[in-house]
Amino acid sequence: MLEFMDFLGRNPVLSIAWVGLFLVLVVSVIKGITSKVQKINHQQAVQLINRQDATIVDVRSNEEFKKGHITGAVSLPVADIKNNQLGKLENKKSAPIIVVCTAGMTSTQCANLLVQQGFESVYNLQGGMTDWLNNNLPVVRKKN
Repeated sequence: MLEFMDFLGRNPVLSIAWVGLFLVLVVSVIKGITSKVQKINHQQAVQLINRQDATIVDVRSNEEFKKGHITGAVSLPVADIKNNQLGKLENKKSAPIIVVCTAGMTSTQCANLLVQQGFESVYNLQGGMTDWLNNNLPVVRKKN
């Protein structure tokens, strides 16, 4: 224990950084546990699509959407979700919604926004389209 206290005394900046990182880790774990958005992998997404007719919401840009998207996906850019311009999704508040982006980071934020806007069953696709494509799952490409 004395060695630990000695280390803290000699390295205050490093000690503060470690405490900060620890707090960030604890907060992110607590947010993950209490979040109403469930993280799912590509296999779980396929099951939701096939068994519960889940709606896929692709939050990437229109250009990325045209390059390749999951069959049946609805393009709904981040800005539209932030401005509560949900279009076709308005009548699907109790249906399962799977939010997809490129890598699964932006979709987390959008999924949380959808929950705040009253959607009951929102899922975030871990790994996003990158994981979907890496697992050789089908995509639709729009021609210009």
